Amino acid sequence: MSIRRVRLSPTLLAVSISGIVWTAANAQVAAPRQSGSEAEIAEIVVTAQRTVSNESRTPVAMSVMSGERLHDAGIDRPSDLSARLPNVHLDGAADGLKITIRGVSNADTTEKGDPSAAFMLDGIYIARPQNQNLSFHDLARVEVLRGPQGTLYGRNATAGVVNVISNAPVRKREAAASVGAGNFGSRKASAMLNVPVSDALAVRAAVAYNKHDSYLVNAQGTPHTLGLDRDDRSARLSAKLAIGRSASLLLRHDRSTVHDNNDSIVPDTNFYTGVASGSPQWYGASTGQRLTNAFVPPNTVPAQGYSDKTTSGTGAELAWNLGAATLSYLGAHRNYEHGALANFYYRVAPAFALGVRQDFSGDYEQDSHELRIATNGSGPLSAQAGLYYFREESSVVYGFHDLELVGLPPYYVFPHGPTVARSRAAFGQATYSMSPQLRVTAGARHTKDDKSRVGSTNFQQAQAFNPATDFRLLNAASLDTHKTTWRLGADYDLAPATFVYGAVSTGYKAGGFNDGCLAGSSGVGIGCPAAAAVPANTLLYQPEQLRSYEAGIKTRFWRNRASLNVTAFDYDYTNLQLSGVAIVQGAPRYVTANAGSASVKGLEVEGVVNATAAGSFNYTLALLDAHYVSYTPDGVHSWAGNKLDRAPRTVVTLGYQHRFRAAGGQLKAGVAARSSSSYTIGVPSQLLQYPIPSRTTADASLGYRPDGARWSLHALVKNIGDKIAPIAIDSFGMLVPSDPRTMDVRLDYRF
Repeated sequence: MSIRRVRLSPTLLAVSISGIVWTAANAQVAAPRQSGSEAEIAEIVVTAQRTVSNESRTPVAMSVMSGERLHDAGIDRPSDLSARLPNVHLDGAADGLKITIRGVSNADTTEKGDPSAAFMLDGIYIARPQNQNLSFHDLARVEVLRGPQGTLYGRNATAGVVNVISNAPVRKREAAASVGAGNFGSRKASAMLNVPVSDALAVRAAVAYNKHDSYLVNAQGTPHTLGLDRDDRSARLSAKLAIGRSASLLLRHDRSTVHDNNDSIVPDTNFYTGVASGSPQWYGASTGQRLTNAFVPPNTVPAQGYSDKTTSGTGAELAWNLGAATLSYLGAHRNYEHGALANFYYRVAPAFALGVRQDFSGDYEQDSHELRIATNGSGPLSAQAGLYYFREESSVVYGFHDLELVGLPPYYVFPHGPTVARSRAAFGQATYSMSPQLRVTAGARHTKDDKSRVGSTNFQQAQAFNPATDFRLLNAASLDTHKTTWRLGADYDLAPATFVYGAVSTGYKAGGFNDGCLAGSSGVGIGCPAAAAVPANTLLYQPEQLRSYEAGIKTRFWRNRASLNVTAFDYDYTNLQLSGVAIVQGAPRYVTANAGSASVKGLEVEGVVNATAAGSFNYTLALLDAHYVSYTPDGVHSWAGNKLDRAPRTVVTLGYQHRFRAAGGQLKAGVAARSSSSYTIGVPSQLLQYPIPSRTTADASLGYRPDGARWSLHALVKNIGDKIAPIAIDSFGMLVPSDPRTMDVRLDYRF
């Protein structure tokens, strides 16, 4: 599929929106809604603005996938969502979920880093990217909000929000189970049970198991298995209690364990030539060649890699109807433990790489609390206000072996902790109906973030630190930042099922620090003399900020059988936080620095057409122009005009589902395709930009349910063309490839 490049301009965006508004408004008049038709689009209830509303009446650029749609499409983790969403990349890399929305992303997944998009589970912020690519099971829906959401969601929502919402207990008895199998040794199982204990109490339990073998081929001459595998077990228990007639309490506890392999990389030379000369060029190769790790280290023998993660969380959600307003509390305590061993491909010169073994252990705890009050009733004013508190504490140890050839000792170790991040915020937002058709909205949030960390960089002769033979450098820093983010918007009804909206909003992500220390500081029994100190402008990086101008339309027409959502946006994006490995005091360190500024403009189109009672199309179109305006990664070479990462100019998705009568039952067949123009992944610290060429991928599904039966069969094929592309590339030349073609058959049963 050939895709012509389009450079967007504010004039083009305005003309596009005006034309669509005129067409939709007239279509609405010509085709009034007729309720009751089997072909009507079902309404989805969302909580995107922290209150309950219909998606078609919510003035926010968002995509929603219901639990049923996720299940039918075989989408069982966040990284599977990307193929269905406009201007969204969700990539499951070895170091955690990488979320990119409209070109706004983040690369620092260490304990001191923050994502640019907020990932939430039932409204609870999940801080660590390594803990975000969780198993989907028994979900109500997933809401993906595009654009800054700093007013109502706060912490690190510069790019947007991904909110995974599980099914709450209901007052009826129901149960379901599912088992599946596929290629690469895939085995899946899940189950759900909902029990109404009394008129006031209902409980719900859900479990899931997912496992498949490695997608990679080991040609290193060792017997070890490699990564891009899966082995996770998840469980959730929830209870909902009605407290009198005016209050309810929802309690949730979830736990998951993951035992997979962190060796999910191949050398970048599996995809590119010209890396050594600083100009990577894509070359053709088979899927098997792309997925084969044939790197034989000249300095060591790889070990068996592994990654063991355990995470759990306990949360409470209280809602109390006071009449004129509802008071609510949402809070949770979460734990996360991670132990891993990975084998690195570690490029130390343009044409020379070493093998490096990395040990990692980490313990994380986070607490979050939100108290919010929101008005009730149907008056002209609706408002909400609240207070928010978040705290995360972690202790981690990174250990690197086999770097003697570059002048480092046998063990190069980073023990860090405690690392503490605290965030406090006060927020409010109000919407006032100026007339039956016109509403205006204003909101603001003041956030105060403070971070601190103490640890060291150790140069050791053995696995344990020995003061007689080893030495260490202090890593200690703290930073306090604060910002008031705000949103001003308006929306207007053009017709009963058509409205337009516009908003100006801001986003903010806290600053942070790198390895090193300021002269005169001390910690963990180490001082920081001037000779070992790092200048403040190198040690610290500043907050990332974004201002968004957005306009859109949402409409339903053709007797409520078709929908169209269109959004145009223009960002002023400054102080981007970009990360990579750099040499500091003679040794490699992971460094984050502020880029200059970037420009992001785009147009998004999304909708559904129920062509018949049995057949339905869904479609998206995303146009994006996201590039650096000013940025010199090394202080000399300008990247002005270069694309931001994972920001293709054009992406089109198209899906179709059809139901047939066959063999005394119903067949449901579906196909979904995604066509993307080329984009890049940059490694600023190495002055490298890796091009990813345009490609088209497709998935297909087929389901069968006999009439009156409780069981159904479902077959899925993902990535039919078996096309592979990089989803992450780091400073060492390690590349994480996407998944190959997978096939599964699943049996579902409802009791």
